[in-house]
Amino acid sequence: MIDLRRVSDLWRRCDVVVRDAPLGLLMAVVSLLPALHGKGTQVGDLPIRPFDALTFVVIALECLPLAVRRRWPAVCLALVSLGFVLDQIRAYHVFASNSMSIALMSAGAHLERHRRATALLLSAAYLPLAVALGRLGATEKVEGYVVFYLTLVLAWGIGAWLRSTRAAEAERRRHIAEATRAAERTRIARELHDVVTHHVTAMVVQAEAARYLTAAPDRLDAALSAITDTGRRAIADLRHLLDLLNPDHDDVRTPSVGELHTLVEQTRQAGQPVEFAEEGKPAEPAGSAEFVTYRVVQESLTNALKYAHGSPTVVRVRYGDKEITVEVGTDDPGSRAGSPGGSGQGLAGLRERVDALGGEFSADRRADGGFVVRARIPVGSAS
Repeated sequence: MIDLRRVSDLWRRCDVVVRDAPLGLLMAVVSLLPALHGKGTQVGDLPIRPFDALTFVVIALECLPLAVRRRWPAVCLALVSLGFVLDQIRAYHVFASNSMSIALMSAGAHLERHRRATALLLSAAYLPLAVALGRLGATEKVEGYVVFYLTLVLAWGIGAWLRSTRAAEAERRRHIAEATRAAERTRIARELHDVVTHHVTAMVVQAEAARYLTAAPDRLDAALSAITDTGRRAIADLRHLLDLLNPDHDDVRTPSVGELHTLVEQTRQAGQPVEFAEEGKPAEPAGSAEFVTYRVVQESLTNALKYAHGSPTVVRVRYGDKEITVEVGTDDPGSRAGSPGGSGQGLAGLRERVDALGGEFSADRRADGGFVVRARIPVGSAS
């Protein structure tokens, strides 16, 4: 059994000349059929002349150049026009003369340079043809010549319209590709910010604390081990993130709420007292909501480490059927947790993530001087 899809793929891979040649060959063969003699385009209404040796030359000139109508549209149009003029003057009126319209449409669609000059040259050449036909005894009136000229203009116009449509589609795809690349760069930058900032902040805080533990070797060793573990996790997360840039990489695993306990424990090891409470169970499937929830908690704990190190921090996550609510608060009257003493990209990125899922996000100071991050994340709004 023939695999039509495979045949179609092979055909599309062929050179454009190979794909365009069958039309010209078919028109040439059809033009030789006796039943279609005199069924071609007629300008001037001269009496039909029987076939002679020149007829085959005319058919070849009108049909075979169609094979290069997209590769060399100007060459195709010039040869077909020459064959068309000979056909009308000799009054063969073969079926192949209909290829003039095809050549004009192809030129209008694919000719890149000297388009206006080509159109003017063809228009100027039409008048001598009409005069020559009149001297040969053509009975066509002026109105007939005008109508035929407008037909040729229409064929060119159709090709020009196809050209503009193709250009507009190419421009649209270019804009989509640029927007996609920009969105991907933003996503990667956001992921790098989340991963690097959290781990490096924890390492800095742990290193600072280790400076004061030189008199307690056991505690110093534990602090250095924590720094080592955090560094290894950072390297592992970065490798995973960079692997995602590889188009052949199939593992698209992202953090989920199931890893919140690990995240909280890592923050505690960095010296931040964290109280963690969960209510309910994640819905199945939760879509991107779990990933966004993880990032909200991660960024909030990172800010607590950076701006309110050692201050009590409370993380509350509630799982509902339709949404996940997150609240991360730091109980410190002097806390700047989450207030961008840095670039502010973290909270802005969280807001964008939550907004993309149709949720709500806020990050505000509390009346007691602390800071609280709240998020309501719809479940199942994205996958």
